[in-house]
Amino acid sequence: MNTEVRNIAFYLPQFHQIPENDAWWGEGFTEWTNVRKAKPLFKNHVQPIVPGELGYYNLLDENVYAAQAHMAQSHGIEGFCYWHYWFGNGKRILEKPFNKILETQKPDFPFCLCWANQSWTGVWHGAPGHVLMEQTYNGEEDMRAHFAFLSKAFRDPRYITFDGRPVFPIYGVHELPDPPSYIQALRNLAVEHGFPGLHIIGMANSNPEKLITCCDQVMPCGPGDYIDQRPLGLLSRVMRRLACARQADWLPDALRKAMNAPIHHPFRDVVDQAFKNLPASPDYIPCVTTGWDNTPRCKRRGIVFEGYSPELLGEYVRKAVLRNRKVGGDNFIFFKAWNEWAEGNILEPDTRFGLKPLEAVAAALNS
Repeated sequence: MNTEVRNIAFYLPQFHQIPENDAWWGEGFTEWTNVRKAKPLFKNHVQPIVPGELGYYNLLDENVYAAQAHMAQSHGIEGFCYWHYWFGNGKRILEKPFNKILETQKPDFPFCLCWANQSWTGVWHGAPGHVLMEQTYNGEEDMRAHFAFLSKAFRDPRYITFDGRPVFPIYGVHELPDPPSYIQALRNLAVEHGFPGLHIIGMANSNPEKLITCCDQVMPCGPGDYIDQRPLGLLSRVMRRLACARQADWLPDALRKAMNAPIHHPFRDVVDQAFKNLPASPDYIPCVTTGWDNTPRCKRRGIVFEGYSPELLGEYVRKAVLRNRKVGGDNFIFFKAWNEWAEGNILEPDTRFGLKPLEAVAAALNS
């Protein structure tokens, strides 16, 4: 295995029942609810996507963690990056799976946390103005309380570090109040807690002037998504590709809505364009999108990358590895994602390809 490159997969802890989802979407709602109900919306549209050997698992079952970790580790994935939700004043959500991993010390598999610091809205169901859970920033006391929790995770021997500093991605760095000051305050708290600092990774997209509407939510997008975040004092940034601009550039949103159909775009083009506009600098981290089809959530307001295959995924990964070898730096590659089933970006086996995507990843990392 190529030990030069550090491969981290984003991990969604949505697959268990919580009171909030019961209240918002109905008793027993999880991501599987949307995944099971998905339907094909145009010719050759493959839906529903059915999970393979892991099945429609419940993340309150600790046996699932061990199976996932074994599967990931045996195919070259160093660790999981768990989406972490802290809405302010101590309010967390979807916290039970990670709590179990901390409390039981199982599985013996590296991890880090990514703060998903955005409000939850009714965007998946066409009600983007309906705020379900608001992200707030409530001053120093709240920041200290947040860091007190984080420090428990950072001290875990499994926690992923770089030069001894805990790796801590933040989803919406530009949404922080006074981002440079906020980030510096987090670093100061890390030192106060006995860490040598924090390796904070910012996530953001390029071409903010190019906006398309996906699921009634405005998302920046573009081929080779990045922005220069050096003014924020970040040590590195992760390229985040959420959508593809080419079809959106010529297909006005009003026309797409009139057609009552999702945008669909060749995954071949996504791979061909990958990292073309990403600066040749170690300050920028490549992110491999493991497919995309969010119609289970967004239905006809969604976006689909057509023609996904393990072979194309392997080519995508090889591009990321070669780029890292050229520019050096912290050598991280992020995969989006391990298990975001309702957005159609997964590494876990489904009934179409089984383990072939993971095998393609492993082969690319070994090539």
